[in-house]
Amino acid sequence: MRSITQAAGRLGGNAAFDVLAKAKALEKQGRNILHFEIGEPDFDTPQHIGDAAVDALRRGKTHYVHSNGIPELREAICDEVEKTRGFRPDPEQVLVAPGANPLIYFAAAVLAEQNQNIAVQDPGFLTYFSVLQFTGIQGHFVRLKEENEFRLDPDDLEAAIDENTRLMILNSPSNPTGGVMKKSEIERVAEIAEERDVYLLTDEIYSKMTYDLPHHSAAIRDECRERTILLDGFSKAYAMTGWRLGWCVGPKDVILRMGRLLQATVSCTPDFLQYGGIAALKGPQLTDKMMEEFRKRRDVLISGLNSIPNLSCVNPQGAFYAFPNITRTGMTSAEFADFALQEAGIALLPGPAFGPSGEGFVRLSYATSIEHIKEAVERLKDAMS
Repeated sequence: MRSITQAAGRLGGNAAFDVLAKAKALEKQGRNILHFEIGEPDFDTPQHIGDAAVDALRRGKTHYVHSNGIPELREAICDEVEKTRGFRPDPEQVLVAPGANPLIYFAAAVLAEQNQNIAVQDPGFLTYFSVLQFTGIQGHFVRLKEENEFRLDPDDLEAAIDENTRLMILNSPSNPTGGVMKKSEIERVAEIAEERDVYLLTDEIYSKMTYDLPHHSAAIRDECRERTILLDGFSKAYAMTGWRLGWCVGPKDVILRMGRLLQATVSCTPDFLQYGGIAALKGPQLTDKMMEEFRKRRDVLISGLNSIPNLSCVNPQGAFYAFPNITRTGMTSAEFADFALQEAGIALLPGPAFGPSGEGFVRLSYATSIEHIKEAVERLKDAMS
């Protein structure tokens, strides 16, 4: 029997879906499981967005379109960037894709060779590590420190860069920690990218989801014309995870080549879905209302976790994730995640799923009701006593 490729063999699964499968199996056995593993808002997509997509379907918007995105959506994205980041890109700088995840892969594949490296924060988003595994590009991991509220330290990032570094990935607000960097820290990262002549991918998928610190974009420094690629999408802020609709803005030559890779792999993003994206950007902005609810949930969860002996948790400043420290329990992250599932009926993710520095931590997504959060805290207290 012929073997699969080395690249395919290096690629691991998504921990969130692996834990979800275990939880579903227990539910089939009659267990009541509280779900904190999947990172998606538990709100429905606003109706005006769905109506726009349905209307587009009825108008026959079901054919091939420009692989970089329909002109109307790219113009709407230019409007959005001007409003939220303070500069207006050209439509030729914009690329629309079926989800933001593929754009991470496209950027890495276009910008780095196997003998080069990408500087990535650790712990960080699962897809960053999957891309490194599959492509064989080296990763230089930059540890996020609990004592720094999981904000990326620019000095640590600069220390991880060498002559073979082609790309740095910045994610603030962050998955899995909920950390939000200060404006001065983000500006320094942009300076480092310029001084060291390295591309910068700034993943801002949670840009509308901060609590106390306002979001600042590193893209303002070069307006995505020289080295910065701004990544965003609709999944989180608009509760559109199942739509698989993302976008990025970058230097025209980079976007051209990323667009060719998109064209070669998926042809284009479905036409009618893009009209939903236009409605999301141009219609009522309901994120503030959603974030009010997330703030309440965050406060209940963090207070509850910090009331449990041997657990401690930094207060996240963005997104909807808690990243508690479990080292004092004497369990590894994997052992604690299994303990929580089997003994307390709580599905959560072990920290190392997000990089080696995640050991000693677990991730909980508080995109669930306050009632479920309170019940989860009580279950953990009981199980650990």
